[in-house]
Amino acid sequence: MLKIGIDLGGTKIEGIVLDENGNELFRKRIATESERGYNHILHRIHKLYQELSASINNAEHTFGIGTPGSISTRTGLLKNSNTVCLNGKPLKHDLEKMLGRKIAIQNDANCFAMAEALYGAGRNKEMVFGVIMGTGCGGGIVYRGQVWNGLQGIGGEWGHSVMDLNGPPCYCGARGCIETFISGGGLQNRYFERYKERLSLPEIVKRYRQGDRQAVEFMSDFFKKFGRAMANLINILDPDIVILGGGVSNIDELYTEGVKEVEKCIFNDVLETPIVKNKLGDSAGVIGAALIGC
Repeated sequence: MLKIGIDLGGTKIEGIVLDENGNELFRKRIATESERGYNHILHRIHKLYQELSASINNAEHTFGIGTPGSISTRTGLLKNSNTVCLNGKPLKHDLEKMLGRKIAIQNDANCFAMAEALYGAGRNKEMVFGVIMGTGCGGGIVYRGQVWNGLQGIGGEWGHSVMDLNGPPCYCGARGCIETFISGGGLQNRYFERYKERLSLPEIVKRYRQGDRQAVEFMSDFFKKFGRAMANLINILDPDIVILGGGVSNIDELYTEGVKEVEKCIFNDVLETPIVKNKLGDSAGVIGAALIGC
């Protein structure tokens, strides 16, 4: 059967149509415009879905959506989204009513992990942990080809484990979450706090590679925090592979200097877990959304 997927992000909404073999038939990306609020986002999704469906002449298909956060099993409302206008809203109910059909909704990191497990760097691995280190920091677990949501729908949410009780405040209400230290947004904020200079992450990395003292000091600390956070995760889950995605995953030194720090912290005499870059790039989230559809 044909598959439609939509990846709902904080700045963009991307849609895709796949055929029965996973080949791309159609793709489109539009701006989220989240600053205009929850109802506006609903209408943006509705419009994009109509275009995707029209591209296959409204043929029968499954449909899935990947979104930051997850649906509460208790209330049916969206929770834990860093697109905060979605929190506490009946996203699944409202979209099903608007579109007149059933929808499968999964956390965007779960969609990323699913796509990489089936079509990307995690093919033929039994347990895959997919990490998104972008504006925020999320994770998803795929075990034997299925997303592992967990009892409360928070399986894989490593970004909100606390590293420092006295650390910076996180949108989730806690302080010192992993996300505040090693996500792209977190890194930029910590650099500004430390050096009173507002730089993008690519600019920080450029200075690091040029040997700038401040940037070298800052990135060294980042690699140490990444190593501790990743080692804690591997100590608990012991996956067959860890796949990194999001903008931070494009830092090549993460797979050398960062992995060395993981090796120092792991509860084993050797780090056997492959920590690798994704193979599907920006496509992983929307492909995963299509794969989880109903």
